[in-house]
Formats: sequence, structure tokens, C-alpha cells
Amino acid sequence: MKQLAALRDEVEGWQSLQQRTADAMELAQLDDESLREELESETAAIEAELSRREFNAMLSGKYDRGNALLAIHAGAGGTDSQDWAQMLQRMYLRWAENHQFETEILDMTEGEEAGIKSVTIAVNGPYAYGYLRPEKGVHRLVRLSPFDASHRRHTSFALVEVLPQVEDNDEVEINPNDLRIDTYRSAGAGGQNVQKNDTAVRITHLPTGLVVTCQNERSQTQNRENAMRVLRARLLELKHAKQAEELAELRGEFTKAEWGSQIRSYVLHPYQMVKDHRTDYEMGNTQAVLNGELDGFIEAYLRTRLGDEAGNGRQN
Repeated sequence: MKQLAALRDEVEGWQSLQQRTADAMELAQLDDESLREELESETAAIEAELSRREFNAMLSGKYDRGNALLAIHAGAGGTDSQDWAQMLQRMYLRWAENHQFETEILDMTEGEEAGIKSVTIAVNGPYAYGYLRPEKGVHRLVRLSPFDASHRRHTSFALVEVLPQVEDNDEVEINPNDLRIDTYRSAGAGGQNVQKNDTAVRITHLPTGLVVTCQNERSQTQNRENAMRVLRARLLELKHAKQAEELAELRGEFTKAEWGSQIRSYVLHPYQMVKDHRTDYEMGNTQAVLNGELDGFIEAYLRTRLGDEAGNGRQN
């Protein structure tokens, strides 16, 4: 029923756009000077809607229309990297807010001095996974460290994971006997923030060794449900990664994915620049990017990927 409703909305949206275009054409044929301002405004609105729909058409993957789980992990670099992870968290929350996506922090581990060690965020809304999927990878920051007494330049890394939220279906089967579920008290800043009951949940999937934790809700039941959402997503990613690995080995093109190669660099010193190394798309307004202006990077990646797929299709 969800799929049917989504397809109905998609068809009705295109039909509405087609009708608006026809109405605008009729207005233009009247050649009435008093209608010029209204016609120009409607034409701009139609072009914007068409551009949005063309962009969404690039998101044709199986899970692209659905919700996403976004996880950020601080890399090597101590406090600087943990602060960078928190900067990325803010950037993605701003981006989601700009796109009217709902966000929910499922689990977060704070750094000792500043920033965060890791965070898992549920991003809910149409095409959330499709939009965020290009953000998966290592993000590199170069800046003068605010945590260095000598104010030297530091390079920090953080890993961004993007997973589709999946329902409990045939594609991901979880045997309850394969799970070890532990409960513990949620960590907090002290005082009223510390839970007196064991509400935090840690689930270990014994066959794979995957471990997920959730502690941000006050209810153990809610934390357990959220942990299962994350576990399903990680098991699906593991399954797809294994399939892709086997296919790549058959083709003779398999290379192991390592932490080292960053997808994007954010340089705040000695100059201002954000550059995506996969597409060479760059922006000089680093503050705008850190405030959530990511659409240029996302669109450039999707267009590059479509071009690569088209080229591979012609070769095959």
C-alpha cells in the first residue's frame, strides 16, 4: 500500500505539472501585458518543479525513495577529529532541515573534551536515502586547530556511513537465537540526565559480530526497537557488500575499501575550499557548505555516476 501510494503521488505530480504547463501556455497566447508578471512567476515555479523532478529521477535505486540512517564516526586525531565529527553532524542536520526531512538521534557517544566519537541519526522523508547516499565515505578537514596551544594546522578525518532503513522482510532475516541483548544505564552529563534504570540497549549479532547500541530514548523498548532498525540496515549493507565483492572478483576488478581515501576535503586554512575528489566539484564558500548547502556536491556525484553507468552500458 505504501508503494502504491508513492506511485500514485508520483503520477499525480507529473499530471499536475503537465496541466500547469498547459495553463501557462494558454495564458501566454492571450498576449495580455497585465498577466506578464503572473506568467513569469508561474514559469519560474514550473521550471523549479521540473528541475526537482528531474533530479529525483536520477534516484532510481531500490531504496533511494526511502528513509536513511546516517552514522558519523570520528577518526584518528583525538579531540580535533571528534570536534570535526560534531561539525559534520550539525552540517547534515542543517541540510535535513532545509529539505524538511525529519531527524532523530538514535545513539550518540560524546568525546572526552569536545565533540562526539560517534552518532547515528534517522533521516526520514521522501528520497532521504537517495540524496544522502553520495555522502558515504571519509571526510577530511584541514584547519588551524582550536585545541592546539600553538595553533598549528591539523588534519582531521571522520567516516560517514549511509544505510537504508528497511522493514523486517525476507531480504534480511534475523533469527532471535542469533542475538545477544544487553541492557545498561545510559551515559549522560550528570545530574538529572543520568538514567537510574537500565534503558540503554546493546545488541550483538553473533554470526557476524555486528554490535549496535541505542541509548537516547528514556524507554528500553524504544531503544531496543531503534537498535533493531540499525541492525537490519547494517546486515543489509553487509549482504550487498558481499554480493558486490563476489561480482567484482568475478570481473577481476575487486579492490578492498579502506579508510584511507577521502571522498571530500574541507580546507579552512591556508585557503577556503571544499572539494569532492570523485567529481572535482568544489565550492569556495566553506561556511555555506558547513551550514548544509550540499546539493551541488550530491547532484554532481549523481550526474557523474549516471554518465559512468551510461558509458559502461555502451561498452557492454
